[in-house]
Amino acid sequence: MSNSPDDLSTKTIAETENYIAWKADEPDGETSYHLELNAVTVHFFQEEWDEFLELMKRLKG
Repeated sequence: MSNSPDDLSTKTIAETENYIAWKADEPDGETSYHLELNAVTVHFFQEEWDEFLELMKRLKG
């Protein structure tokens, strides 16, 4: 199995002028999620992303 950058598939989930959320399908089969907030990038694995989304729903409500 190759770990070259060509094996990484990415998709933008949402984007504004200053922020972007995107996901990457890693070569090992794991999906990771990324939030770029100006100069800060936060990385999540699936379980962490699910919990983060739950937190955002609670903030909204």
